[in-house]
Amino acid sequence: MKTNSDTFIGCEAAFTAADIVLFGAPFDSTTSFRPGTRFASRSIRGDSYGLEVYSPYQDKELTDYHICDAGDLELSFGRTDLALSDISETTRMILSHGKLPFMIGGEHLVTLGAFRAVAEKYPDVHVIQFDAHTDLRQEYLGAELSHATVIRRIWDVIGDGRIHSFGIRSGEKAEFEFARAHTHLYPFHLNRVEEVVQKLTGKPVYITLDLDVLDPAVFPGTGTPEAGGVDFMTLLSALLAVSKLQVVGADMTELSPQYDLSGASTATACKLVREWLLALSARQL
Repeated sequence: MKTNSDTFIGCEAAFTAADIVLFGAPFDSTTSFRPGTRFASRSIRGDSYGLEVYSPYQDKELTDYHICDAGDLELSFGRTDLALSDISETTRMILSHGKLPFMIGGEHLVTLGAFRAVAEKYPDVHVIQFDAHTDLRQEYLGAELSHATVIRRIWDVIGDGRIHSFGIRSGEKAEFEFARAHTHLYPFHLNRVEEVVQKLTGKPVYITLDLDVLDPAVFPGTGTPEAGGVDFMTLLSALLAVSKLQVVGADMTELSPQYDLSGASTATACKLVREWLLALSARQL
């Protein structure tokens, strides 16, 4: 008897056999506008069974690779520091077994937990950020740990010149000034992705995808939608390009499925997960 198990479609390898380990970080306690990203990973898993394991974009099948869906972490909603610590511990464990961590959030702050563990192992790591927002505030409403400060906290870890941000179209003036002085900022579009891929070839790279980089006309199911984003095929092409690099960690965040009752946003997220896992799996071989 075939069963529809609670994993992302085609990601049923045992942990010991896997090259990539997918896990969910259902946390949204610092969300400043519309909460709900804690439900993203569960929704993505369920809706993934509306997909095929085969990608006509890449002529590859998920079942030809070894991907483990390890399920969701149980995170403290009342203690942001504990939630980040648990994410770091999980990521550290995955890395210690020589596997690639692929996290599904959750709000964007969860990236910090995974990234801290990655930076321990790869201190020369670079970051590629796809996002509508700078996320470079020093603090938000007095909190230094927030989805609005996550990239600033990552900068605290790795410093100048190693954050490459694409699609940014919202933030305080001071954040844009900081970005221009301390990061590589490519606002509004993804046109220079290939250029950055050439520069980062041979270097360890962490990729973080905030789904609000997509235009809300394409992807309304997110907590802080910003008009002027990219379309699905533009984002997919960029993900396939950056996946050719030495990727040492990756995450996708900020789907809030309840804000798109049509299900189109969750379906879009599912397809991006499939394509990204396939591209990363091919890179692992």
